[in-house]
Amino acid sequence: MAAPIKMTSLLPRNLSVIIRPVQYRDLDGIERLTQESFAALTPKGASSATRQMQWLRSWYGFLKFLSWFPNPLQYLFCSYVAEQGRMLLGMIQVSPFNRTRSTWRVDQVMLDRSTDKQGTGSQLLRHCFESVLEARTWILEVNVNDLEALALYRRNGFQRLAEMTYWEIEPTLLTELAQAEPDLPNLLPISNADAQLLYQLDTASMPPLVRQVFDRNTRDFKTSLFGALTDAVKQWVTKTEVVSGYVFEPQRKAAIGHFQVQIDRKGLAPHVATLTVHPAYTWLYPELLSQLARIVQDFPEQGLQLASSDYQPEREEYLERIGAKRTEHTLIMSRSVWHKLRESKFVSLEGIQWPEVLQGLQPARKPIPGGMSWAQQVQQSSPDRAVPTKSEPVNFGCNNPGIEPSCQPESVDSQQEK
Repeated sequence: MAAPIKMTSLLPRNLSVIIRPVQYRDLDGIERLTQESFAALTPKGASSATRQMQWLRSWYGFLKFLSWFPNPLQYLFCSYVAEQGRMLLGMIQVSPFNRTRSTWRVDQVMLDRSTDKQGTGSQLLRHCFESVLEARTWILEVNVNDLEALALYRRNGFQRLAEMTYWEIEPTLLTELAQAEPDLPNLLPISNADAQLLYQLDTASMPPLVRQVFDRNTRDFKTSLFGALTDAVKQWVTKTEVVSGYVFEPQRKAAIGHFQVQIDRKGLAPHVATLTVHPAYTWLYPELLSQLARIVQDFPEQGLQLASSDYQPEREEYLERIGAKRTEHTLIMSRSVWHKLRESKFVSLEGIQWPEVLQGLQPARKPIPGGMSWAQQVQQSSPDRAVPTKSEPVNFGCNNPGIEPSCQPESVDSQQEK
């Protein structure tokens, strides 16, 4: 009796991995990868990932429609998946970091536990590097304790750019900070007319290397009409509110401090704030934090999350002094597109046909020799004058008759004897 044939034996053993854009049939696999990736997180992180998947299922058709033509939300959900057979091995999501789209960001990379994470992750990353032609620099943010992700990114050319520390200020500490009266006489609301001031503040608050990688300009600090309407709809759906302002220095006519806080009106998540201060005005940290604490007092009692980079040590010292809690330590990494030269296949120079390559540099016609010779012309120009040899002395006459003959140089033989 013949042995039964297994269904798995009918499939090829070495199926190639295909990288393609995300389709609707991939949402179940993406949800599975999301649950595996966020299994070790806190209950709040897992619930946030669940809400994100629910939002993606509800708005997938609209997001796919926006990706078909140029618009401000074209790259709101730019994702690719790695598929082998019918098995989803991984997913990557990228997005532009600035308005000119010269710098792109790797938002997240999720890989199946049973796959070769280094190999599949490298294929996903390199597919994005080759597909997004307008990107000159890539950046990402990874937890310093995620050793597998760090190894994957370093393998694909990413290098350290800066370190970020995320802090959380508890509600009781916010109440204490709100009791102080902030000394901010020139606190102004933000509009598109202030984009140049905010750009100058952003430029002065970061090192040159970080500024070069971020590659921001004045347009990054402006809000279009479509963007304002989109933000309003998003705040209405998510029950959030955004409050921002900046401190103006009238003597220098410059912005020296800027803050923006996203407030959760439902009280389910902590408030998230961003803070930018000019390096010469670090005394603004206590004043701006007191202002933020006063703003969030009118909403449900929640903590305040704040990020601090390693090139702003004064902020970290102040947060440690007031008793803020460290929640996460991440690493910002960057990669230039010039690493593609190292990824390309090696081409041997022996196989190149140099006559065909240099064909454009060859003369179109065979040169015709002329009747003029430079060698003969030089000899005919001085037929009576003998050419001195190395052994004969050469005498130079002195123009000034009052000078003794000692101005004449000695012969070569006499110099050699000395």
